[in-house]
Amino acid sequence: MKKRNDLDKRVGKAIKLFWLTRDKQSKSQGTKTGQKDAGLRAAVTGGKHLDGFIDICRDLFIKAGVPKAHVFWRDRKELPGYYRAEKNWDLIVVADGHLLAVIEFRAQVGPSFGNNFNNRTEEAIGNAVDLWAAYREGAFKPSARPWLGYVFILEDCDRSNTSVKVKEPQFQVFPEFKTASYAERYEIFLTKLIRERLYDGACLLLTPRDGGTKGKFSSPNEELGFRNFAAGLSAHAIAYSKMR
Repeated sequence: MKKRNDLDKRVGKAIKLFWLTRDKQSKSQGTKTGQKDAGLRAAVTGGKHLDGFIDICRDLFIKAGVPKAHVFWRDRKELPGYYRAEKNWDLIVVADGHLLAVIEFRAQVGPSFGNNFNNRTEEAIGNAVDLWAAYREGAFKPSARPWLGYVFILEDCDRSNTSVKVKEPQFQVFPEFKTASYAERYEIFLTKLIRERLYDGACLLLTPRDGGTKGKFSSPNEELGFRNFAAGLSAHAIAYSKMR
């Protein structure tokens, strides 16, 4: 129980850092330029808002026996692709010449969710397809199949929880999308990523803007919770460490 509480506390701190960093960057850019980027991009232009989650995952690998020098989160994170030359991932683990794990961290806040949802889904699917094609073609030899993870933070607000109309001018959409909100669409999306084995672990954290500055968060279900994500990551890292 203590380990669970400790992990929840760290996730809460990462959520708090996420919101405070976004607010700070947004205010800073607004002061320097006199206006903010379209679509609230000002808050994320400087990066760092998801560093708390990167730190947690890095420490999980280290705790599992992977040397810190083999975990890359600041630089040297580029991996070859199949449909493109390379991609700069958020965190990769390369131990003894073996690609052990790859993790991407993404977030979305309001007020606009529509176009951004489509962009995020297309990006996540494309990244996975590219990585697995490169793996199939031997780009990471002599690595065994790496562990691919995806962490997504979504603002918990009225707009993200309101049912979204679907357009069906030619054919009907799948029934699970009929009355789903954007929060529910992300839940469906991440669950399908796991079911189709495009990703080995996926996490969806919902956090309100006000409560988030105090570390408040939730998950739509246990499967997409951070504890489950961390357990899968740790198990993969420990299995590799035992074989060394």
